[in-house]
Amino acid sequence: MHLSDGVLSFPVVATTSIIAGGLLVFSIKNVKQEEIPKISLMTAAFFVLSLVSIPIGPSSVHPLLCGLLGILLGWRSSIAIFISLLLQALLFQHGGLTTLGANTLLVSIPAIIAFLLFTYFQKTKRVNATLLSGVIGMLGVIIAVLLLILLLLSTSSFYNDGAFSVVTLLLIGHIPLIIIEAILTAFIIKMIIQVRPQLIDGKSLKAG
Repeated sequence: MHLSDGVLSFPVVATTSIIAGGLLVFSIKNVKQEEIPKISLMTAAFFVLSLVSIPIGPSSVHPLLCGLLGILLGWRSSIAIFISLLLQALLFQHGGLTTLGANTLLVSIPAIIAFLLFTYFQKTKRVNATLLSGVIGMLGVIIAVLLLILLLLSTSSFYNDGAFSVVTLLLIGHIPLIIIEAILTAFIIKMIIQVRPQLIDGKSLKAG
């Protein structure tokens, strides 16, 4: 999911950087002191897991944690994502600095959608948290992949040429990840609700 430097055209780089910058400003605004430990924990988790990746053309396949980040951090998830991606680019040349805005949006947008969906279904008061979290974890990866493909195609149709194009390989490569993230997100949220529900608003949820 990490896009390398030079992959995107300048208009795309500029646009995604501006949008990501605005999202970060909004996310950082009014951060409370008690939120910092949870943000730090998820930053570390995303930083470590997303380093485990399989390169595919100008991008890669790796754990995203979109659903988990969204459920636990909400709008603050973009903070954890940006810091992790910045450190990875500086320390390990994983991703790129010019594509930092695009890479941040690729994970932040699905995470925010996951948060909005989770919050909405909480209000029904009859939601199985395990099932809901699993579906959200799966949906987060799907949205991220679709955004990645959109960015690649907005720069060049070359990535969709041939039976074994970059787009095709990315779609196939993320299928196992979709299943893994669904199971992982469901399991973690279930454990959190049973052990420490104050990390999320679990009062209206059933752990299942």
